[in-house]
Amino acid sequence: MMTAQLLFIGTTELMLIAGIGLLLFGGKKLPELMRGLGQGVSEFKKGAKEVTEPFEEAKKDLDNVIKE
Repeated sequence: MMTAQLLFIGTTELMLIAGIGLLLFGGKKLPELMRGLGQGVSEFKKGAKEVTEPFEEAKKDLDNVIKE
C-alpha cells in the first residue's frame, strides 16, 4: 500500500525534487540525466510489454474458445 502512495506526487513535491536535482547536478548535467531516465523508462515499458504480451494472447484465445 505504501508503494501506491509513492506514485501519487503532487506538483509541489515534483518542483521540490526538480529544484534539489538542479542544485545537486547543475543546469548542464540535469537534461542529460533526465534523457537517460526517460530512455530507461522506455526500455522498462518495452520489456514489460514483451513479458505480458504472450499472456494477453493466451487470454484472447481462451476467451474465443469459451465463446464458441
